[in-house]
Formats: sequence, C-alpha cells, structure tokens
Amino acid sequence: MQTVTERSHHVAPGARPQPLALLDGKLWVGSWETEHIYALDPKTWAVLDDVAAPGRPYGLTAHGDELRVVVSIGEEDDRFLYRFVPGQGFDLSSKTPCPATNGSHLASDGSKLYLCQATNQRIVELGPDASIVREIPLATRVAGMGFGPDGFYIIAADEEFERLEFASLDIEESAPFPKLIAPMSDESRSLLFDGTAWWTCHREAGEIISFTVN
Repeated sequence: MQTVTERSHHVAPGARPQPLALLDGKLWVGSWETEHIYALDPKTWAVLDDVAAPGRPYGLTAHGDELRVVVSIGEEDDRFLYRFVPGQGFDLSSKTPCPATNGSHLASDGSKLYLCQATNQRIVELGPDASIVREIPLATRVAGMGFGPDGFYIIAADEEFERLEFASLDIEESAPFPKLIAPMSDESRSLLFDGTAWWTCHREAGEIISFTVN
C-alpha cells in the first residue's frame, strides 16, 4: 500500500467546495454553499473568475476548450448537465437532464465524457446528447474520479462514504474492480490530476488539497 503525501492546502473561495477541473492553467472549483463556480490561479490562489451557477454544482470537468458541469436543481435534487464557456458563462440553452436525472462527478479524456451515478453504483459514458453510450458497473461507491498519467482513477468509498481509498480503475473492462493504492481522508471529494500532482476537496472543512501518491 502506498501513501498520500499532502503538498499544499488552501481555503476554498466558497464554502463546501466539491467539483474541480483544470482548464487553460486555471483551477476551477464549485461551491455547494454559494452555488458559484470559481477560477483560481493555482500558484497565487487569486480568484480570476466568479460565476453564479444555475444550482448546486456537483460535477465539473474540462471537455475540449469548455467545461461541463453537473448541477442540482430544485427540491427534488434533479441533476442536469450544462456547457460552460470561460469568459462567457453557462450556456443555459444546453441544460440537459442527466440519465435518470442523477449524477455527480464528471471526467473527460478530451473526447469521451464520463458521469458517476452513485445511486446506481455505476459510471456511464455519455453521448453528445447526454444519452448513455456505455455503462460501467462499480463494486464500490465513488467520491471522485479522473484521468491520470496512465489511466483512470477514483476515490473508492464504502456505503457510508467512509474508508476512502485512492484506486485505479480499468474502465475498458466490462465490470472493472478497483485496485486500491492508498488510503485517503474521509473528507475527500473530487479528483483531478494537473500533470504533476493530484487535487481533491475536503468539502466540509472548506479546503482544497494537492497531493502526490508514493
């Protein structure tokens, strides 16, 4: 078993941060408390942009030269997928229900978009219209996911979202089983690789953490 080594931690610009993305050198984060997404300079921690979301942001990823955002709307907590164009904001006309109106974490390899559906204990590959192209069943809950230098990784969790583990997952398999690598804080939500280090949020502490695994 390897070890997670913290490199830095910062106070998030909005309380209860969850989703993270990296685009054009900017670190984007969504806040559950303010229902805004923020662009940060990861070196100076300056807030470069601050945009109100249509609801509570649950998932966020760079997809091409844009962002995709999963947003929870209404008392029923229905989840919708939006396009977000930096410098322009949310494309409200792009609002599309997630399959079964549920979903949280997002990941993209640049061409394919993946959505985690914890309620269904699966990851789904989405087509351009947010329909399901392929279903990837999971043997665990997921507190974050993203592409790393040599594959796909998740934060694996038990049914209570405890006993979190950094793990690799071969999403090319029909029913992949996570390969556990290192234990993580139970506060961890979201997973992002910047080319050198990983990032996650300690949501209830209001912090954003960078770390390595070795």
